[in-house]
Amino acid sequence: MGNVPSTIKECLSSGLNMDWLSTGDTLLALGLQNNVIPALPEFVKIVEVGPRDGLQNEKVIVPTEVKIKLINLLSETGLSVIEATSFVSPKWVPQLADHTEVMRGIKKCPKVCYPVLTPNLHGFHAAIEAGAKEVAIFGAASETFSKVNTNCSIEESMLRFEEVIRSAKDGNIPVRGYVSCAIGCPYEGNITPAKVAEVAKRMYSMGCYEISLGDTTGIGTPGNVKKMLEAVMKEIPKSALAVHCHDTYGQALANVFVALQMGISVVDCSVAGLGGCPYANGASGNVSTEDVVYMLSGLGIRTGIDLSKLMEAGHYICKTLNRKTNSKVAQACYKP
Repeated sequence: MGNVPSTIKECLSSGLNMDWLSTGDTLLALGLQNNVIPALPEFVKIVEVGPRDGLQNEKVIVPTEVKIKLINLLSETGLSVIEATSFVSPKWVPQLADHTEVMRGIKKCPKVCYPVLTPNLHGFHAAIEAGAKEVAIFGAASETFSKVNTNCSIEESMLRFEEVIRSAKDGNIPVRGYVSCAIGCPYEGNITPAKVAEVAKRMYSMGCYEISLGDTTGIGTPGNVKKMLEAVMKEIPKSALAVHCHDTYGQALANVFVALQMGISVVDCSVAGLGGCPYANGASGNVSTEDVVYMLSGLGIRTGIDLSKLMEAGHYICKTLNRKTNSKVAQACYKP
């Protein structure tokens, strides 16, 4: 990883007008309208999952203070949602055993939501006690993956979710839902769109305000992502859907773009492209937040995110982890 330039704008200034970097609203800052694809949304909500999904698969335990600093840096970028951690058993995800310390240690900005994952009622109560104001539940469209990832069948997971959502409603706590293996499963292969729609519909009907559809293994292409979204949209309004794309096969940005064309306006991303799936061999990280913000800005779509500050947060965590960023934008911007 090279040194951060004195101003990140310098590294892209040759031949390009980069004055927009301070706001992340490229074409709109130049007074232009979105003339590329008229059907695209005007604003996209970015859900930053790096501190949780991005770090959970790191083999070396990341110090609590590093996680806290990363979240604090991300809180200054204009992001409105930062998934902070997961209240799962340390036995299953030792990397996130410090979930309570992280939640109590971060500087919470009033305009930022810090949801956490809660697999069951025990995790939910622990999260609320630690100060969580929003939670997420995570299921799968694959029976085998559900058993490996959560140690229960899809049906059993639904019963757990009902308990969590019931308690969340009593406490006026919003619940988001994840559906893993929305395209394919490392054990079962291709997953039918109908199965994804079925699981997503059940979670939405229970009371999840938003359903995030995850291409866990990153095998999705614009073609099968479109088919999957078409099936889900027959059951759930597009305003309640998000996409969660991994970049294993280099298709994540293309898949996000297809989702945008279909009216999806919420995208899960991970700073510096951190992440992977511990139960999906070869699955690389989520699509990079930097790359998605750059693409959206070039389309004239507002995000409210400061790309330069976002890259600084990515540089910090990559330097601390002694690894190279997976963000193409960041790679282009940092001097060797």
